[in-house]
Amino acid sequence: MHCSSVKRMLAGLALFCAVGATAQQRDYPIQPVAFTAVHFTDHFWGPKVNINADVTIPYLLEMCRENGRIDNFLRAAKKLNDGKMTVYPFDDTDLFKAIEGASYSLQVKKDPALEKYLDSLIAIIGAAQEPDGYLYTFRTMNAPKPHEWIGKERWKNDPMLSHELYNAGHLFDAAVAHYQATGKTALLNIALKYADLLVATFGPGKEQEYPGHQIVETGLVKLYRVTGEKKYLDLAKFFLDVRGPNGDAYHQSNKKVVDQHVAEGHAVRAAYMYSGMADIAALTGDQRYLMAIDDIWKDVAEKKLYITGGIGATGNGEAFGGDYDLPNMSAYAETCASIANVYWNNRMFLLHGDAKYIDVLERTLYNGVLAGVSLSGNRFFYPNPLASMGQHERSAWFDCACCISSMSRFLPSVAGYVYAQDNNNLYINLFASNKATLHLSNGSVSLHQQTEYPWQGRVAVTLDTVANAGFTLRIRIPGWVKEQPVPGNLYRFAAVKEQQVPVTINGHIVAYKEEKGYAVLQHNWKNGDVITIDFPMQVQKVIARDAVKADAGRFAFQYGPVVYCLESKDNADSTVQNITVDTASAVQVQYVSNLLNGVTTLTTNGTALTHIAGSEAAVAKPVTVTAIPYYAWCNRGAADMEVWIPYRASLAVAKPLPAIASKSRVTVSLKNKRVWHALNDQYVPASSADNSGLYLHFWPAKDTTEWAQYDFDKPYTISQSKVYWYDDGPWGGCRLPASWKLYYKKDGTWVPVSNTTPYNTQKDQYNAVQFQPVTTTALRLEIQLPQNNSSGIHEWSVE
Repeated sequence: MHCSSVKRMLAGLALFCAVGATAQQRDYPIQPVAFTAVHFTDHFWGPKVNINADVTIPYLLEMCRENGRIDNFLRAAKKLNDGKMTVYPFDDTDLFKAIEGASYSLQVKKDPALEKYLDSLIAIIGAAQEPDGYLYTFRTMNAPKPHEWIGKERWKNDPMLSHELYNAGHLFDAAVAHYQATGKTALLNIALKYADLLVATFGPGKEQEYPGHQIVETGLVKLYRVTGEKKYLDLAKFFLDVRGPNGDAYHQSNKKVVDQHVAEGHAVRAAYMYSGMADIAALTGDQRYLMAIDDIWKDVAEKKLYITGGIGATGNGEAFGGDYDLPNMSAYAETCASIANVYWNNRMFLLHGDAKYIDVLERTLYNGVLAGVSLSGNRFFYPNPLASMGQHERSAWFDCACCISSMSRFLPSVAGYVYAQDNNNLYINLFASNKATLHLSNGSVSLHQQTEYPWQGRVAVTLDTVANAGFTLRIRIPGWVKEQPVPGNLYRFAAVKEQQVPVTINGHIVAYKEEKGYAVLQHNWKNGDVITIDFPMQVQKVIARDAVKADAGRFAFQYGPVVYCLESKDNADSTVQNITVDTASAVQVQYVSNLLNGVTTLTTNGTALTHIAGSEAAVAKPVTVTAIPYYAWCNRGAADMEVWIPYRASLAVAKPLPAIASKSRVTVSLKNKRVWHALNDQYVPASSADNSGLYLHFWPAKDTTEWAQYDFDKPYTISQSKVYWYDDGPWGGCRLPASWKLYYKKDGTWVPVSNTTPYNTQKDQYNAVQFQPVTTTALRLEIQLPQNNSSGIHEWSVE
């Protein structure tokens, strides 16, 4: 599309937006209410959105500069020629998502300096675009050593690793957000020029490649909504239809999308694809898409959903695990996947109008999503485990920074999930103090919602202005009120109590009917009417179904929509794995304003398994147990944490007594310091393939010599060492090492020990080697990796 065409198209844009769904004919039966129409006045979401605007977005923009994201575009524009590049070909998206988040923020709060800075970034991006519209810095920069993922030709490697179309999708998202925030067309012109190149390149009778990492589909739909150009919608559908059946499950390309009925593969890719399928189902009326995602949603909700709303159980491929495979210590539950889960569930609600989708959305929002960012707004989690032995800590940055940039673009739009509308039906989906103005079929409604949710259950809605007295109000009754933690039977509450949800209008209790999880109120509304709903707030103890082996004999605390955890900062012995709590124990609820930016805590009685002084024996002693919201954990430094609390005493594990290894300082030839602690965390694995605890691996390295080292706290005389090897065969990339040796430090040099037994390499057991006693301050483990695989270590002890 030439610039003149873009100008003509944009000249008619206001008319197109005014007629909206009429021009498009088909759309979601229920329409969202834009986040710009909803203004938080609460003490929960309002501060979080402000921290994102004041801290996270500026921080991300600065980190994009420091970590070369902007330089990539300068290299592609031939304004920087240093032969360098960043780590991943999808690094362009961090800048796109930063612009998207900043643009959303500008729609809520004007900031001329930020808007001017975005203009400068957009100019840099535009200069990197090739004349025909192609925009992909890792190819255009012509690096002396091109990245191995990009492929020799445009898009040919996209189904696997190049991420060209993934980058395009995030560009389209950013362009629409920036245009809607500022009215400026510079970034939108760049996006449309690239989109037109894709339209000219892909489709029936043209290139048949599918996106390796989905999101271009939803980006193209946004361009369609803004421009009214059906070619973008057609291309989005093509990119879905061309998937499968000759690909692999990791990319959701092993079957045609309409033939997929269970969730498989990379969780972020999957949820983005399901969101795109929902868009196509709504905008084209293709029922095959709807049937497929209905089945997939049920599969996730009933078999593959963490209690936190997280999806993607395994770090092996950042993927869904098998049915009911929901490990806790090794839970991946990537922050990006939780955000994508919100996108998908919101679309499912817009299609079906059923509160169960918002139940999953709310659970994910308050737990899986919020856990991904620190209370300060500048420290982050990529995976979100449900148990930790202190090995996890929030990071300032990742080489793969997708979760950081995704969080920055998501939080400004949270207000857009509070309300929805369908002709003269007004849905209240989420509960937070806010002021909003909505435009129903027959007139406008301004309302004021007041509540201390999620800490209290009372919600009052005042109708400030009612231009249309004939609308129907639909207030979601959360599933947790009705004794259903999530739709289906994956989880249940330990104690079931019949709970009434009273609703009043102007102080008078009213009867209401319930439809699809909503209290339906039909009333002759007038200005000043106050609708109050009281959700009974009580502590619930969640039990997983028997098929979830990781949670057997355990329960999780929940209060309202918030899932809780035990953190060692608040409990005895600086650990939590030793605690047992009876499911019948009474729980006290208290709001603590000066803890973790203000949270409601839960306290109860339990027992802690503790070693007797001077002995290896352990006894259970009574203790007070304190739980905090899961989203707030690890904001006070690294700590032990557990969501699923044992009620069976046999599952409690006393904190191991200090040993030579556990008191040692660890260094490893591996750069990822976050997993060094695996060597001496004293966690005993169930097998070499056990991924429920922390382990260290050297993948993707193979056929190399690696090392790990203990520097002792003082000199010790030692004569034995044991290693428990990690091996995730036959599907993973780690196998037993080819060989290993031990060296001790003597007079500043490394000397091999004189072993008296062989260096064994056996699976599923400790491999002990004995040697002539030595007195030393340090021990080094040297590992020769196999020729065709990598290796890993669960635990390394010294005696």
